[in-house]
Amino acid sequence: MVMQLANVVPFGRSFDEYQQMFSLCTSDLSKQILGVGDGPASFNAEATQQGFQVTSIDPVYAFNGAEIQQRFDAVVDDIIDQVKSSPDDWIWSYHQSPEDLRQNREQVLQKFLQDYESGKQAGRYLVGELPNLPFADNQFDLALCSHFLFLYSDHVDEAFHHSAIHEMLRISSEIRIFPLLTLMLEQSSYLDSVMQTFKTSGYAVHLTQVPYELQKGGNQMLVIRQTFPSSPSVTLQ
Repeated sequence: MVMQLANVVPFGRSFDEYQQMFSLCTSDLSKQILGVGDGPASFNAEATQQGFQVTSIDPVYAFNGAEIQQRFDAVVDDIIDQVKSSPDDWIWSYHQSPEDLRQNREQVLQKFLQDYESGKQAGRYLVGELPNLPFADNQFDLALCSHFLFLYSDHVDEAFHHSAIHEMLRISSEIRIFPLLTLMLEQSSYLDSVMQTFKTSGYAVHLTQVPYELQKGGNQMLVIRQTFPSSPSVTLQ
């Protein structure tokens, strides 16, 4: 047994991790980017400091910074203990150890919290959740979904995945999703049907290996791009 979580946890990743997880190059970062389900990631804060334009949306932004800190504190010990109990299920290259992983997550959270209030006032942190997002069609160039879809396959079903991805493609010309493994280190059973549905509907769909790997075998992202001026029709599963 690899990881048991009752709910989606507020664990964020850094700008550097986003670059590696999603193979973001300089031209990617110059686009209008939406982070879907970013939680307390420092990606937005660090990207903004470097002059990039990132919007993050997550239901956790309904809480204030102190409440988000409390939610993190309530789960971090259990998560790191589970990681320590299954050391062979993780790749210790980017993160050197469970202790290093914890330190990274704590640092990411602090960078996020330092930016959170000013970012909310600027409209960079918005409250919302899949599968219904409050944006116009094709408002963004690139939408990134980190550690929610596919990872939490036991929490949200196949129909939700199809609806959520269709919604992301409504508002963005390209989407990237990472990782594709579940919490149990298995490829999500929804991946094949998602790929087939959107390929059949005229989207460009492919898997791409990325340089980031923490879950053993979790080094691929799913990329789906629009191939028409407006979104093709999709028959949801």
